[in-house]
Amino acid sequence: MTEEKKTFYITTPIYYPSGKLTIGNSYTTIAADTLARYKRNEGYDVFFLTGTDEHGLKIEEKAEEKNMQPQEYVDMMAKGIKELWKSLDISNDKFIRTTDDYHVKAVQRIIERLIKQGDIYLGEYKGWYSVDDEEYFTESQMAEVYHDADGNVTGGKAPSGHEVTLVKEPCYFFKMSKYADRLLKYYKDNPTFIEPEIRKNEMINNFIKPGLEDLAISRTSFNWGVKIPSNPEHVVYVWIDALLNYITALGYESDDDSLFKKYWPANVQFVGKEIVRFHTIYWPIILMALGVELPKQVFGHGWLLMKDGKMSKSKGNVVYPEMLVSRYGLDSLRYYLMRAMPFGNDGVFTPEDYIDKINYDLANDLGNLLNRTISMINKYDDGKVVSVAAVTDLDKDLEKSYADTLTAYREHMDKFEFPEALASVWSFISRANKYIDETQPWVLAKDDSKKAELQAVLGHLAESLRLIALLISPVMTKAPVKMFAQLGLDYDNEKSLEFGDTVVGKTVTAKPEPIFPRLDAEEEVNYIKGKMAEEQAKHGAGKISKSAQAKAKAQKETDDDYPEEIEFDDFAKVKMVVTEILDVKPVENSSKLLQFKLDDGSGVDRQILSGMHKFYPDYKKLIGKKVLAVVNLKPRRMVGEWSNGMLLSTEKGDEVKLAIVDNSHKNGAILG
Repeated sequence: MTEEKKTFYITTPIYYPSGKLTIGNSYTTIAADTLARYKRNEGYDVFFLTGTDEHGLKIEEKAEEKNMQPQEYVDMMAKGIKELWKSLDISNDKFIRTTDDYHVKAVQRIIERLIKQGDIYLGEYKGWYSVDDEEYFTESQMAEVYHDADGNVTGGKAPSGHEVTLVKEPCYFFKMSKYADRLLKYYKDNPTFIEPEIRKNEMINNFIKPGLEDLAISRTSFNWGVKIPSNPEHVVYVWIDALLNYITALGYESDDDSLFKKYWPANVQFVGKEIVRFHTIYWPIILMALGVELPKQVFGHGWLLMKDGKMSKSKGNVVYPEMLVSRYGLDSLRYYLMRAMPFGNDGVFTPEDYIDKINYDLANDLGNLLNRTISMINKYDDGKVVSVAAVTDLDKDLEKSYADTLTAYREHMDKFEFPEALASVWSFISRANKYIDETQPWVLAKDDSKKAELQAVLGHLAESLRLIALLISPVMTKAPVKMFAQLGLDYDNEKSLEFGDTVVGKTVTAKPEPIFPRLDAEEEVNYIKGKMAEEQAKHGAGKISKSAQAKAKAQKETDDDYPEEIEFDDFAKVKMVVTEILDVKPVENSSKLLQFKLDDGSGVDRQILSGMHKFYPDYKKLIGKKVLAVVNLKPRRMVGEWSNGMLLSTEKGDEVKLAIVDNSHKNGAILG
């Protein structure tokens, strides 16, 4: 009897189709796809969901701008997103659209049920609403509040920089306050429900402890949305509609809920950190009210940033995945996003780093190992792999190195530590390249008595490449197939992760071809920058939408708080602020540097590298401390990572200490 596979349900947020998706949007989906592929490789029955969030006033306005009906507009946008995911080899099992009839009907049944049981009630809403964010804000939550001469509030800005407008209308409310204590208890009883840990602290301290207010969940001032059947003047708040997709996609509140019974609760839901609140406060409370089990984990990843801040069309710093895939292939994009971006924290994209990853990691390390191995098998053994039986201690050491790599790889992948998982694979690639230099096959080939030793070396290299191809296959979907083909292997059937004799008897390709040709770094960096400049020109002054102008204006006002970038000898212009240490870890390939993730009060996490490892061996104890940092130094690259500023420290003799200040100081407070 065949043993039933364990299930694994993973979701991305459903994307709001108000514009073209960037590599920042693609980041979440590629991460989820990487995990889904890994879990399938590990034998799980995986269900992977993504889709589009298609209702709301913003969509209605976008459609009107293009002289289209809302349904016509979202049909067009959803088609484009599906095509993008196909081009990125996204292996989702289902693509849900919130305009799908089955979803709409399920949402209506759920809302009516919650009204009937008293969790939703009719009242009147008077408050501030941002169309661009599709979100309500209290005055205390707004980033800026406008007053008239008499001190009355006349408007303001959301934390995103978008203008808010006063809304006064009949409205249904969800009794969020009823579930606040229960939610806090759930956090305590399920410590890994929200990851990383810093996100949970933000939810508790910023939203729940100050008092969780009942949530306005309907609108009457527009029509594009799910109507409440018992009171059809009301349209369901887009976020409530959107969150329910994770269960309606599985057939919840339908005639066939077999998928829901099989896969729910979700094992993990990947979301960007800006929407963690919706997924870890509103979403679990809705499920509690419905009597439905909560997802096992919500993981709020960081942002993909540019050197000048968050990716923004108004700033002209947007990079689209299609351009990178067309120029450099799909694998380089997927590899870069999963290797260069620390999944739980913010990461910085630069053209220089992107090209370096292709040239050094892919072309030099992996590509050369494959090319050298196949060339030597052709030269010394007529293209056939004869043996993988270990002859020397070096052979046994390579096998042990792989066993250690597989253990580390699985540990990291299971914790969604994709950069670390890939780093473990690349360490093994480096070990295999070193193995060639240690065993010197070209010397062994000159001595007939060393024939068995030579064949063992070539076999070990071929088997190592087979295993490397399998380990990178969740991330890179094209290269593993090409590697198997050049090794004379069947990609569909020879997928054991154990170091064995799979490659024995195979005939490698007679003419190996580079799977990652080396690039002219200067030329390609200029190419990417040129494409970014084209986008900036497209979205220049006078050509951008009101929404984009609002973002640009807000960003400019934020930037104006800081002097222009300076060189290190311009210390007289230095800007020092209080920052809070959110996370800290050692920098790969450095014994001195620590990588600090900091909250500097700007709303965007800051990364600074500092040579403090020696002085703070228990560096994790620094998390939560507040330190002084220079925030307007020109970013610089150290050991392959960007450092955006400098931490201040004191030094006397051999003693070096960070300039730690009392926690009563607010993040972003300027030293002066």
